[in-house]
Amino acid sequence: MSRSHDRRLTPANGRVAAEELRGKVDAERFVRGEPASLAKPVADLLSAPGGKRDRQLLFGTPLRVLDRREGIAFVQSGLDGYVGYVTEAALGPATDATHAVAARSAHLYSAPDIKSPEVGWLPHGALLSCTSQDGRFRAGHGGYVIASHLREVDTFESDPAAVAERFLGTPYLWGGNGTLGIDCSGLVQAALVACGLPCPGDSDLQRFAFPAADDAPRRGDLFFWKGHVAMAVSPDRIIHANAHSMSVAHEGLAEAIARIEAQGDGPVTAHARPNNRSISDSFSST
Repeated sequence: MSRSHDRRLTPANGRVAAEELRGKVDAERFVRGEPASLAKPVADLLSAPGGKRDRQLLFGTPLRVLDRREGIAFVQSGLDGYVGYVTEAALGPATDATHAVAARSAHLYSAPDIKSPEVGWLPHGALLSCTSQDGRFRAGHGGYVIASHLREVDTFESDPAAVAERFLGTPYLWGGNGTLGIDCSGLVQAALVACGLPCPGDSDLQRFAFPAADDAPRRGDLFFWKGHVAMAVSPDRIIHANAHSMSVAHEGLAEAIARIEAQGDGPVTAHARPNNRSISDSFSST
């Protein structure tokens, strides 16, 4: 599906459109947009004002604000180009991120002391602008985060499956991207982005974003069904956020294929391999 015809990736809604779409779409006005970032740990990105959740945005995600109206902002995510609506109250000024949360989640403490009161929390993948280091802590955003829970934004991990396994047991949430709830494509996106691989937000987009694999499964490979995606952790085992267990869980590949087909959702539609030479072809024991 081309970007110009996909609502999720087209920064236009009839009332307003991004300047680069002038002459390509109809709109009452065209704007460059203003930079911002998400200022809450997680916020729903809606398909329409008051509509359903398409995806979620995480703290620090860079945003382009195209319109504001009655407390709702029409935005485009700098992470994956996804567009939608979010409450204006969730927006903050644009920031230059220096670090990302690498742990499943992290506390934002009021002082560089693990016994100090927390002033907030941050999900995996949250982007922070840290100003200094104080012992075990990084300072920023009015608080302190354990430094070992962070990675520098230009230092990436090498094993997407290991990142995905940090989410084991996380409740399944349709359209979820956070550590309080996540869905199949959200899990894959979190794992790949942490390893420096740009990744779309939805499984149908992910299916066409990576080259097909025609040999035996390797750790980090992706398997697609209609409306679903899973990641291999070994030649015969996967990890996925799924509505069967309502959680992020391991499952045997053959068992998942049989179960999903038996429940009427069809066979595997694609086997893909994200292109990252640093990913080891060896398999961990699971």
